[in-house]
Amino acid sequence: MGRLHLVSDAAEIMRRRKLIPAGRIVEAWPDLYVAGQYWMGDTSKACLDEVGPALAPMLSLDAYLVPIYYGSLLRDVESLPLEESLQTRVLSARGIAVAWITFDRFGARTAHEPEGPMDPVFFLRRPAATTAHVWRLFRLGAEARRYMMEEQAWDGEGREWADTLPAQTFEELIERHAVRGG
Repeated sequence: MGRLHLVSDAAEIMRRRKLIPAGRIVEAWPDLYVAGQYWMGDTSKACLDEVGPALAPMLSLDAYLVPIYYGSLLRDVESLPLEESLQTRVLSARGIAVAWITFDRFGARTAHEPEGPMDPVFFLRRPAATTAHVWRLFRLGAEARRYMMEEQAWDGEGREWADTLPAQTFEELIERHAVRGG
């Protein structure tokens, strides 16, 4: 599994993005708490590193440490975002995990109007895909357990997933698992 990186050189990231060949996509999510910092996965970092010296991350995490729960109702998989894009989007909002909630247990599409980038419910799809997926990020382990008990009570696997998160807070995730300097 890959790694997720926090990079602080916003100007250099923007400069390099313009140099990336057409058809290649760099998915770098701005940190919603610290201006000028961006979260990106190995794939995006590699694209940026191809057009200049390797970017030095402030810190890096193994991607599996930001778990994704898809559930049993998953569909439209061809339009799912890349996992590293989803995981770095979650980290940009100081999240620790994320669940796919596009459809409820009755098969009805989830209706939600995000109020901004800090909203824990957001839409994300693969670039150029036509189906947007609805995601619920969790900033606390207790929040994930509560959500799975109240909103996904019918899904025992979801409750088990929430009980086994690698960290209970963003601070714990970084303190216990991040490698400083990448």
